[in-house]
Amino acid sequence: MKRIEAVNDFVIKFANVNGTGSASANNMFAKSLFRMGLPISPKNIFPSNIQGLPTWYEVRVNEKGYLGRRGGVDMMVCMNPQSMAKDIQEVESGGYFFYDSSKPLDLRMMRSDIHFIGVPLKDLCQREYTDARQQQLFKNIIYVGALSALLDIEFDVLTGLVSDQFRGKEKLITPNVRALEIGYHYAIEHYKCPLGIRVERRDAVGDQILIDGNTAASLGAIYGGATVAAWYPITPSTSVVDGFDKYCKRLRIDPGSGSKNYAIVQAEDELAAIGMVIGASWNGARAFTATSGPGISLMSEFLGLAYFAEIPTVLIDVQRAGPSTGMPTRTQQSDVLACAYASHGDTKHVLLFPSTPRDCFEMTAQAFDLAETLQTPVIMLTDLDLGMNDTMSPPLVWDDTREYERGKVFNEAQLEAMTERFGRYLDVDGDGIPYRTYPGTHPTKGAFFTRGTSRDEYAVYTEDGDAYEKNMQRLLTKWDTAKNLVPMPELIEASKGGTSVGVIHFGTSRDATLEAVDSLAAEGIAVDTLRIKGFPFHKSVDAFIEQHDTVFVVDQNRDAQMRTLLVNECLVSPRDLISILNYNGTPISARKIREEIIAVLRGDNVRPLHKKKMAKESV
Repeated sequence: MKRIEAVNDFVIKFANVNGTGSASANNMFAKSLFRMGLPISPKNIFPSNIQGLPTWYEVRVNEKGYLGRRGGVDMMVCMNPQSMAKDIQEVESGGYFFYDSSKPLDLRMMRSDIHFIGVPLKDLCQREYTDARQQQLFKNIIYVGALSALLDIEFDVLTGLVSDQFRGKEKLITPNVRALEIGYHYAIEHYKCPLGIRVERRDAVGDQILIDGNTAASLGAIYGGATVAAWYPITPSTSVVDGFDKYCKRLRIDPGSGSKNYAIVQAEDELAAIGMVIGASWNGARAFTATSGPGISLMSEFLGLAYFAEIPTVLIDVQRAGPSTGMPTRTQQSDVLACAYASHGDTKHVLLFPSTPRDCFEMTAQAFDLAETLQTPVIMLTDLDLGMNDTMSPPLVWDDTREYERGKVFNEAQLEAMTERFGRYLDVDGDGIPYRTYPGTHPTKGAFFTRGTSRDEYAVYTEDGDAYEKNMQRLLTKWDTAKNLVPMPELIEASKGGTSVGVIHFGTSRDATLEAVDSLAAEGIAVDTLRIKGFPFHKSVDAFIEQHDTVFVVDQNRDAQMRTLLVNECLVSPRDLISILNYNGTPISARKIREEIIAVLRGDNVRPLHKKKMAKESV
């Protein structure tokens, strides 16, 4: 029987039961590879209940640095009888299936093309431990020890991780190391180690760190100058505000008095949370909230108020699978349209699309500058995959000389010198952005009435149609101004150049897309890529679509939401954009993207007829 042979290039997946303590063991396994200098990409796939249902933890090892999901599993570590039949079928031909052999496998589940590795974990635990809880917890550590032998992981790296994890609780170090040794020695004595897949120490990590996007975003809020957070807990965004709270306690305390220079309010619901943020922002604070899809639905009316009244507002949306409650612990990019056009009436909101933890850090800080410069809501759309999974990232760097962009705000001296009437919604320089004031800036000048109803340039209530239309047109002018302020798209041209095939992607589709394109290049198929970082779209997005005969759009949702947004805003025909969709709740894989592109291009690298030209000729 063939076996998969690979060094530092494989996918291993752990199948566990939620609530059994496996998360710590699996995390230890992933970090041991990282400490051996190997790029890793762990993905935690967990249920929304507290315990009892299947959970999976997938670790990709790739010394070339590909961090997206590859697709396929080379080794399955199955600790869950409930999911075992499905888990066995997921293993690639020639791969490995690791299981607890304390009980024999059901012969009906056996496959002749994969290698079964049985370790009697339950029996080993019962011989070593008398306490039932210890038997369950140390079973996880024992299988990590066995994997260290089977995959040739440096044992002292694991013991070092145990020492770090239990620093201050030294009495727990010895039994954990003992559990590692039990698994290690069993594997050495009963199997030829290492297997066909194994690891070797490399220096492919450098100074990179492991960090999740939610933590990075919370740091971005700190460094971006936020002092107020109002929120209502919701998976998977809760840890954004948890992180903000943790860092505020270190960095937002007045050194002289010890008083807090920040406010974090857990509101009664999402409506109250966004209302508080709008109020604090109107008053001059840098404020934000974090939520997920159901929260976006509830916040939409207030977002319309902030758009129409032109109040800076920052919102972090950590997307999950919907609609309704959907799959709250699964990832998707399915809030794109809901956020772009949130609220009734004609609204358009500035969106940011981070792809990495560093993006989360930098774009969160940038969101506050954009919100105040444009006087409008800015929504950063991350997702559960990026938000809750550890990802390799360069260190987060902040320029201490950077100054915040507060936008057009009249101070007291400017108001005092003003002889003309202050017009809150006057466009004095043609960019669509009026001047504003903070409450209480001047005792007699600069006051205005903030309302969600129609008003004239001086903030005076009116239902005059011409005044309303003029105001709405000015908001479109501001929208055009925003096109040059949001982050520019990132273009990567094929090395050979001159290709007529392009792929548009955004957010967490980045890594899988770039790997798929590299794979296609190795097969002689050249593809240009464009990563969208912000909305409204820069003119270069229109140019990219026009310059390529075949354009794919990678969307992690059912309804091709980014493709729809491109059709709406770039005025292209839907026939010009081919969707690559993924919406099963797991991150899209490089294998899926490659296969779908090849399926379209099979037999030729381009479409036989330029459909954009055809549409123009038929007019």
